[in-house]
Amino acid sequence: MLSWVFKNGASGACKFTVISQFLRFGVVGTSGFLIDTAVVYGLKGRLGLYGAGMVSYLVTASWAWALNRGWTFRGRGSGQAHHQWARYLLMNLLGLVLNRGTYAALVAGVPICATQPVLAVAGGAVAGMMVNFTVMRQVVFADWELRRKVAGS
Repeated sequence: MLSWVFKNGASGACKFTVISQFLRFGVVGTSGFLIDTAVVYGLKGRLGLYGAGMVSYLVTASWAWALNRGWTFRGRGSGQAHHQWARYLLMNLLGLVLNRGTYAALVAGVPICATQPVLAVAGGAVAGMMVNFTVMRQVVFADWELRRKVAGS
């Protein structure tokens, strides 16, 4: 995503906006990582590592949607909040596959990740970040009005 901005000659203001959004997305992701980790550790005794990981994902994705809507991509996107939340979760499925696929592979294949699941949570978060940022910016929080103007010119 960021390389596309620079390769295609985007204006300085556009570059700043994308970089700023990416950094805020990273902050939101970091807060999500903390929540994700806390929920996994809180539920692993009752649900096991895989069940805790799935519940944690839903909690964390909802948290991240709310922060991204109100801060990272404020003023972008349209529609009712619950529709946007559903679109966010739907579009996040690729990120889910990368995130939780990495998490599951690490828990199953790397002994320290089974005893220290924070490492598997971190690996999953990194695996899904770039795909999620691009999809969230281009689909869920897209500036459809700007797209219509550009298409019409």
